[in-house]
Amino acid sequence: MLIAQISDTHLAGWGKKTFNVAPMAENLTRCVAHINALNPQPDVVLVTGDISNNGTADECERAADILGHLNCPFYVIPGNHDNRETLVSVFGETACPTESKDFVNYVIEGYPIRLIALDSTIPNAPGGEICEARAAWLDDRLREAKKQPTVIFMHHPPVKFGVVETDIDGFIGADRLGNVIEKYDNIERLICGHIHLPALAKWRGTIVSTAPSIGMRLVLDLTLELPSGYILEEPSYQLHYWSPENNLITHTVIVRENENIYPFEDVEIDIVQRRQK
Repeated sequence: MLIAQISDTHLAGWGKKTFNVAPMAENLTRCVAHINALNPQPDVVLVTGDISNNGTADECERAADILGHLNCPFYVIPGNHDNRETLVSVFGETACPTESKDFVNYVIEGYPIRLIALDSTIPNAPGGEICEARAAWLDDRLREAKKQPTVIFMHHPPVKFGVVETDIDGFIGADRLGNVIEKYDNIERLICGHIHLPALAKWRGTIVSTAPSIGMRLVLDLTLELPSGYILEEPSYQLHYWSPENNLITHTVIVRENENIYPFEDVEIDIVQRRQK
């Protein structure tokens, strides 16, 4: 099984750049084209929040229009820049089949890995939260299939990664979530966004994995003293590959204009020739 993860697209409205600077719609279009050209094709694409930049319908509609060109099914969850109701309204049951009117929580069945969407957002707040209701819902869903390999996808990671904006945002109920997670040994990964950087952390018996943004990298500062901001970069996404050996392997893919493959043999011959001159 192959899972593609896109995160933190932060799309502005039609014809606009994000913060009047970042070409995020163009970057998302490039990611979609790159994913469509993969061999093998992903079974599913997970979009882990902050799809819009301001939670508006036109931003979500622009994202839905671009994501609609994917050759495989895709699913979305909200981030702190999104509005739950708007997201559900625009993407509908196909891409956002939420089971609850209060949170965007749902399960995707029918694959070798069971996929659980978990809403970690707080309306009108930047940080994450898993309340008692969401923790109980997750516990119930995990109890249904204790042996099947499972990936939980959510926006906020429940651990700090040394990124000033997101570390300060905080996460309410991390211990509550962790108490559920550590009860089950079939959780292969918690895949998240929010920090705009690829990172890994061992946590409560599993791995928390974060994906990069598609072009707005936040500043890694383990001192947490540098001013906040973002760096423009080439769009990227992640691939999570469930191998025949039952290992979940993650690759970060950078979408570059030049992806020519240069054989090592030619390079070695060229080096020898230049040394002989």
